[in-house]
Amino acid sequence: MFRAVLMNRQAPESDRLIAAELADDLVAMNDQLADTLMGILGSGEEPDELRAKAAISLGPVLEQADIDEFDDADEAPISERTFHTIQNLLRKLYEDDSIPRKVRRRILEAAVRAPEDWQREAIRQAYASGDRDWVLTAVFAMRWMRGFEDQILQALQSKDAEILREAVEAAGNWELAAAWPHIATLVRDSATPKPLLLAAIGATGAIRPNEAREILGKRAASDDVDIAEAAYEAILMAEGRGDEDFEDEEEDENEQRLDQLSGIRGGAALKDIQGRNRP
Repeated sequence: MFRAVLMNRQAPESDRLIAAELADDLVAMNDQLADTLMGILGSGEEPDELRAKAAISLGPVLEQADIDEFDDADEAPISERTFHTIQNLLRKLYEDDSIPRKVRRRILEAAVRAPEDWQREAIRQAYASGDRDWVLTAVFAMRWMRGFEDQILQALQSKDAEILREAVEAAGNWELAAAWPHIATLVRDSATPKPLLLAAIGATGAIRPNEAREILGKRAASDDVDIAEAAYEAILMAEGRGDEDFEDEEEDENEQRLDQLSGIRGGAALKDIQGRNRP
């Protein structure tokens, strides 16, 4: 159904945009759908917004394939051949300066989900450009590409909320100890915007897991369910309760706790959960 809508140029552009966005689901993705997205991305006759969406929708399957390395080819959403075809197309299009700027940005953002050497210089150039949108793309890309610790720390000083959020995500992903003062300040500051706060909560458990409970305790009792759940999950992960080696009953118990947490609107139920003995 996604392919039928995407391939129909007579369909409303809004419908095709929705289809392109939904196509990033790994359950839906296969070689044929990837080919359709690549066809849209590579066509100068398609709307820029649709091409940009098509690029971004190729990102998740690139990341999954890069992680799995086709150890079980029968279970992979796409074939190894398609994986390399996507990589080659993204690089070719990114290096074409005639491609619209927004499309090129999305191409880089998708490509870094499966890191390659050429992307390192692309990220450097984007960050050094001083152009706000390109800087945003570069900091986003730093989450997947090693070697940009100094730039991430610099971006944590940004006054731009989106750039700052991407820097927080990157700092948490690479467990940058030097980023801790910035992360801790964001978590403690009651004026931190919610999207930025959620990113900082996630980074807390990654950078200083031993201090996660102490710093996230108040956030875990928040009236905002999203914030409370994010804090509680970060605490669990920091304490090692996100390991795949958990026994099934321990996983089930943690899931039940999170389900209970997601239904509260105050701190009372959470305090009750926190007071119980943990395995």
